[in-house]
Amino acid sequence: MEKRIGEPAGVGQGVLRGLNLRPEEVERTLLMFAVYTFSSIGLIWLELSTVGLFIDQYGAEKLPWIYIASAGIGSSLGVVYSRLQTFLPLRRVIVLILLLMAIPLFLFRFGLGIEDVRVLGLSLQFVTLFVMWLWVEACYLLNDLNTSITSNQLFNIREIKRTYPIISSGYLVAGVVSGFSLPLLLRFVGLNNVTLVSGAMVIVGAGVLFYLSQRYEQSFPDSSRWTPEDELPEFSTRSLKGPLQGYVIPLVLFFVMAEVVYVMVDFQFFSQLEYRSGIGGASWIVSFLGLFEGILSTFQVATQWFASSRLVEKIGVFGTASILPVGVVALGLFSLIGGATGLFTIFIGFLILRFLDELFHYTLIETTGTVLFQPLPENIRSDIQTLVNGVFEPLSTGLSGIGILLLLWLINLFLPDGVPEGIFQQDQSLIFVVTIILLAFVWLWVVWKIRSQYVRLLVRSAERGRLGTTDIDMRSLKRSVVDELKQPTPEADKHSCIELLSQLDPKNVGETLVPLLEIMSPNLQRQALELMLDYPNPAHLEAIRSLSRSSLPPEVLALALRYIWLTESNPDINQLKPYLQPRVDPVVRGTAAALIMRRGDREQKAAATNTIRRMIVSNQEPERVMGVRALGDADYMQGLRVYLNDLLADESLRVRCSVLEVIAATKMEEYYGSLLKAVSYRSTREAARMALVRLGNEAIPLLIRIATDIYKSDLVRLQAWSALGDIGTPSALDTLIDNLLISWGTTRRNILRILLKIPDDAGIERTLDRIGRNGVETLIEQELMFIGQIYSTLLDLEPEKPTAPILPSTVSLEVASPLEMLCRALRNLESDAIDRCFLLMKFLYSLGSIQAAAFNIRSGQQGNIARGLEILDNTVDISRKRALIGILDNHSIVQKIEDLSPLISYKPMTPSDRLRRLLEFRHFLSDWSLACCFHQARSASWSLTAEQTLMCLRHPTGFVREAVLAYLKMGARQALVELLPMLQTDRDPLVAHQVQQLISELAVHIKTEMP
Repeated sequence: MEKRIGEPAGVGQGVLRGLNLRPEEVERTLLMFAVYTFSSIGLIWLELSTVGLFIDQYGAEKLPWIYIASAGIGSSLGVVYSRLQTFLPLRRVIVLILLLMAIPLFLFRFGLGIEDVRVLGLSLQFVTLFVMWLWVEACYLLNDLNTSITSNQLFNIREIKRTYPIISSGYLVAGVVSGFSLPLLLRFVGLNNVTLVSGAMVIVGAGVLFYLSQRYEQSFPDSSRWTPEDELPEFSTRSLKGPLQGYVIPLVLFFVMAEVVYVMVDFQFFSQLEYRSGIGGASWIVSFLGLFEGILSTFQVATQWFASSRLVEKIGVFGTASILPVGVVALGLFSLIGGATGLFTIFIGFLILRFLDELFHYTLIETTGTVLFQPLPENIRSDIQTLVNGVFEPLSTGLSGIGILLLLWLINLFLPDGVPEGIFQQDQSLIFVVTIILLAFVWLWVVWKIRSQYVRLLVRSAERGRLGTTDIDMRSLKRSVVDELKQPTPEADKHSCIELLSQLDPKNVGETLVPLLEIMSPNLQRQALELMLDYPNPAHLEAIRSLSRSSLPPEVLALALRYIWLTESNPDINQLKPYLQPRVDPVVRGTAAALIMRRGDREQKAAATNTIRRMIVSNQEPERVMGVRALGDADYMQGLRVYLNDLLADESLRVRCSVLEVIAATKMEEYYGSLLKAVSYRSTREAARMALVRLGNEAIPLLIRIATDIYKSDLVRLQAWSALGDIGTPSALDTLIDNLLISWGTTRRNILRILLKIPDDAGIERTLDRIGRNGVETLIEQELMFIGQIYSTLLDLEPEKPTAPILPSTVSLEVASPLEMLCRALRNLESDAIDRCFLLMKFLYSLGSIQAAAFNIRSGQQGNIARGLEILDNTVDISRKRALIGILDNHSIVQKIEDLSPLISYKPMTPSDRLRRLLEFRHFLSDWSLACCFHQARSASWSLTAEQTLMCLRHPTGFVREAVLAYLKMGARQALVELLPMLQTDRDPLVAHQVQQLISELAVHIKTEMP
């Protein structure tokens, strides 16, 4: 049943690391890159040829009508896309969309060749070009939507972060290829025939996508075949109030302004291109646009691959988002000055402006745009993002078209008649430049507004710095924290603000907190000083010294003293001597003694040692506790080690726990055994675990010794595994992952939960780095194969009983037969294996989606189960998805075994043979199910193999050994007579008592056999 898991290896590992890809992601990524590249090449050829023909024939003044007409395309096509999925599988829809994009491209060729026919007073050629331009916009939207949806199906939420930047760069690569190849294409096929070649290229992309959809069929859901239509969730809007509303409004304006500026630059660029085209006509425009697109896309690829992420890391998201509006203002002023003074034509200015806008719009703005949604709560983030990208951006394009028409009307109204065309064109362009500059200034104001509102939202909600310190204005953040700490708000909120500040700017946290220490409550003072001790700053010494002279609680005073004497370069240790007096609180006295032992001279250390000695031998518990803690702060123990054994046996639990902390702090290896013993006792278990965590990698061998000891209780072993997770170093995580691959049952479940709980998905990422997606899928297959063995056993043992839904175990007051107990235990094993499958899926997919699916499936209600299966079908893309969903559905055991047939083949067996077959997998069975096997064998008088019996007789769990002895009494008395003398000293009192009873019953036989 086991399947080996190996780490991927190959010559290209260095290349994959450079691309931040894992081996199992390469094929899907390259295929998606090819699909996006081929389809985009065809669309760019179509776009450039359409633009050239339209501008040459009808001029740029008609463009605003195209902007207006294209405003409603996005939402309408989104509805069409959604409706297709209601009656076609998604893997068919994505291919059909590309084919639907390509078919009109062949029909357009006929419209371009007919010039004399008129439709509603308009020439057929004009209608064709107008529709072609709208279709280009529609195809771009459909292509991006299709690529995004397909990628989200092929890759899980963690994979998409690595793979999508490569996939999305397919458009940029297509720009390079199509731009430089377009002049050659015009020479060979002619301008009017470019639509045919474009359609062919889109069909090539559809062919690659068809292969991809067949190759990874499991990544696409079949249909909404579980959830009834009346139970489908409805979209509901959520009200936005307070700081959230103050953030969302400028966020929407950011994308609106980006689109408005883009459309304005786009219109003037084409207007200038029309004016400068001269006698070259459409072919010159198309060739020029092709070369421009090729050069531009080359820079876009370089920026996207090598500059975007580095810029975000260096200057932050908001700094990166400001680059384009600042550049628009700068180049707009450059164009304005050049055009007004005649130093250069305004066409040059708009050419550079267009280049800059295209370069950064599809690189920097696209990169930062998604990040700007991160401060929003998860429950509304996707709704807002869909609203912005699906409604407001297309709407802003239409409004821009209306604005351009209005501006053109005003220009024609106010400019005097009879102005030469060249001067009129120049004046019109200068007015547009001024408008673009003003819009860019508004855009910059919106960026500033988002940044300030982000800080306020972050502080109010006490978020933990999703974007990092370069993404916000630290001065604004600190000012907001100061305002919040001065307000009469709940102390819990103030704790959150201080913690937030420490997360974002830990090195400079003192600059904000020191001036506020005197007005803080003792608890806040303690929190602030503890954080400041991580990065002590001599500049704050006088303020902390002044604070220490005021009336402070002992805990706060002790922290202040520690800050002063650990920060000052030449401390006067003699000033600590007064704190060694017996009348001083033990917290302060112990701290002063520890500081003196760390930085004092021989005489001063002797005095501090005597103080600590008196504290640890005191009759008062607080004195002993603080004395022991002082030992942990000291650099070395000197003559105080002799007291450790007595302190480990101290009657006070607090003292014993403090000693465990000292052992870890001072790394006294000779006392590590005491830490291991302390883990076994409930009273000291948590303190011992924390002490082992503090040892870091040094504790890994100690913890493994406990975790893999089958004679330790499950709770103690769980504490050891949890400690490894808390250590969290790469070595500790690798140890957990190594044991995950060789463990089973409860141990595997515990390790999975620990890895999933490690902060920042460190456990998940480390697991995927070590064993990859294929390794996780293999573990799921192991669980499914084990479930197949359970179904085979249930079918052979009780063929007349149908399978029951997977429900939480219930306690029955009726006395069950051994067969019923065994079947119930096997169903519990099935439930446990399914639990582990869900845990494993959380390594690959969104935790929320898997949790929702598990919750619904385990509810036991038909509607909820259907909803849970629908979630899984739309989320999971493992190769065994059909088998997994099959065992979760309410099917019979026979049907479930058929679903698992690719993994395990079922052959009917007699009940006794099946039980012996099941015991071959005894390492995968729980203790109780193993005991039930022997009880059933005893009840039904079935024979088991000697190897199975002897191995289980050595089982660490007492009731399993009891069950084996009961079976031997029935079926192998002679063997039992030989074994009983060796079992008289069993460590389990119940088993030892059972052995004594059997010895009494079989006394005659035993006496005969004994020498």
